[in-house]
Amino acid sequence: MADTGSFTDYLELRPDKAGLLDLLHVLYSGNVDENESMFGPPGTEIAGMRRRWDIFISLLVQRSLLLLSSPMARFGSAVGFWGNLVPDNGGLLSLFANFMRGEVQIPEKGSDTYRSAIGLIDTRVKLDKSIKSGDPRYQAALAIMAAKLSYENERFIKSTIKNQWKMEFLAYYNCWNDYQEDFTTQAFIMRDKTNSPADLIVVAFRGTEPFDATQWCTDIDFSWYEIPHVGKIHGGFIKALGLQKNGGLPEKLDAHSNNQKPYAYYVVREKLRDELRRNENARYVVTGHSLGGALAVLFPLVLALHGEDLLLERLEGVYTFGQPRVGDEKLGEFAEKYLGDAEGRRRYSRFVYCNDLVPRLPYDDSTLLFKHFGKCLYYNSFYRGTVKDEEPNKNYFSVFTVIPKYFNAMWELVRGFFIGFIEGSDYSEGWTLRLLRLFGLIVPGLPPHSPQDYVNCTRLGNYLPLDTDKHEIKLD
Repeated sequence: MADTGSFTDYLELRPDKAGLLDLLHVLYSGNVDENESMFGPPGTEIAGMRRRWDIFISLLVQRSLLLLSSPMARFGSAVGFWGNLVPDNGGLLSLFANFMRGEVQIPEKGSDTYRSAIGLIDTRVKLDKSIKSGDPRYQAALAIMAAKLSYENERFIKSTIKNQWKMEFLAYYNCWNDYQEDFTTQAFIMRDKTNSPADLIVVAFRGTEPFDATQWCTDIDFSWYEIPHVGKIHGGFIKALGLQKNGGLPEKLDAHSNNQKPYAYYVVREKLRDELRRNENARYVVTGHSLGGALAVLFPLVLALHGEDLLLERLEGVYTFGQPRVGDEKLGEFAEKYLGDAEGRRRYSRFVYCNDLVPRLPYDDSTLLFKHFGKCLYYNSFYRGTVKDEEPNKNYFSVFTVIPKYFNAMWELVRGFFIGFIEGSDYSEGWTLRLLRLFGLIVPGLPPHSPQDYVNCTRLGNYLPLDTDKHEIKLD
């Protein structure tokens, strides 16, 4: 368990200890002391059947994912192998010809050309040449490309930053999750010298990989911890960022520990300190897609918790894409104090594309109490945007939106066949994405979560400045 001295209240879900009886026990009793699958302060009672049902579903799905982790990983490896094998050999016909000649090019996992599942869905690696430094869209366009690139292996990331983007690769981190006892959190740091000496440092956290069961467990873990004067934080995300079982979230790690694992928050913080000391004009942005977006917005909040004023002053912006909710309303109030700058400029841009399911989780209701904060930069399926307080259909499952969602999924599938002819070859959709769009006819909220549409929002969509007191302005 965590060092609970840092928290005034908490509820920790433990799916690895959840037997069938423990799962069923959640449904008829909210007594945490009697259940091995949950941990909280002595005497904790989970009141209300609806809340116990939500926790039961979270534990059940996490337990199922843990059991499926090995087959999911093997399937993901097969998808990655075949997805890279065909293009590496110049297409299906060339692959067959190479096979007949005994010259098949076998993809090397971890090489600078080996793409992840996300990279196979959206193959773009080049930045949009029409969006240059100084363009108000520049940082968001760079941020989503960095967030998308974070799904790749270290060599691919380094090669892309150096050879395609002509920028400087600074670091790559594979970080430890104390609760899952594995290296589940990845991030990289790069430097954009376009406006040197006012360098822009970019920190990108990797999101949820499609076939990684432990990362999916992080997304649907409804554990939470309440930090005094801060609020309740989503347990799965803060664990991925660096919460420790026996140390909590201290301001400094024990320098005398011989087996100190790399925790994401701490290694990124130290690297930023070093880079910002070297250049007093440099500033930085933090970005991520999906789970990576959750980590990106929590990172500066932990900086604030630890009193890292210098790092907060040099923060240029936080850009998240398809980000889930990370805490309660009180956490949002805490965040609002630190995600603006001295001039009152808002520094937190939360992009939501159309019917993306993930930003609508965990539920914002009377049982789970998770809330978004800041403004939502919402884009529809025509990539037209508005600034809103909340994305439409905030919990996704409204019966009034079922038919429109399925019609929209059909439109997105059709759109993929001709968008490349209208907007240019950079926007053409391959068969991997088309298959995902086809799956959207069953679950319409999953294909819109792809980085492909978020990249399109920053390139084809209208610019949405956050510095306005009006909540529903459409800007063309």
